Amino acid sequence: MPAPLRITLSIEEERTLQELRIAPHVPQRTKDRAQVLLANARGCNAPAIAQFMGCREHTVREAFRRWRYFGLGGLWDAEGRGSKPRWTEEDMKHIEKCLEEEQRTYNSPQLAQKLEADRHVRLSAAQIRKVLKKRAGDGKGQDIAKNGNKTR
Repeated sequence: MPAPLRITLSIEEERTLQELRIAPHVPQRTKDRAQVLLANARGCNAPAIAQFMGCREHTVREAFRRWRYFGLGGLWDAEGRGSKPRWTEEDMKHIEKCLEEEQRTYNSPQLAQKLEADRHVRLSAAQIRKVLKKRAGDGKGQDIAKNGNKTR
């Protein structure tokens, strides 16, 4: 059986972890890792923390290792999670400019074709609709007609 992992925290580290637990704009995973470290520093072992937190012991021990090797920065997940957007802000500005300046109206599939032809960006018609609706206002789609954008 491996030796239990024990975290020793300074007063400042403990205060920082306490503040992380209640900070409003910190990801929940980071808050959970801070909670795990605080519980271990107060004497709880990995199985007890895992049971209390509703996770696996491996997850608890991984939080200990992240703290040991990376310190406070190890509580956050690395950048690069998830898929990257295929379009940029300039692409959407180009579409909006075309909608404002040109006399014709476009539907979403036509906008998708135009974006691919002009900027070599391949998006589905549904994705273009979604982005334009979000940019137009509250995301409910009613603001597009109000703002004068010429999409159907």
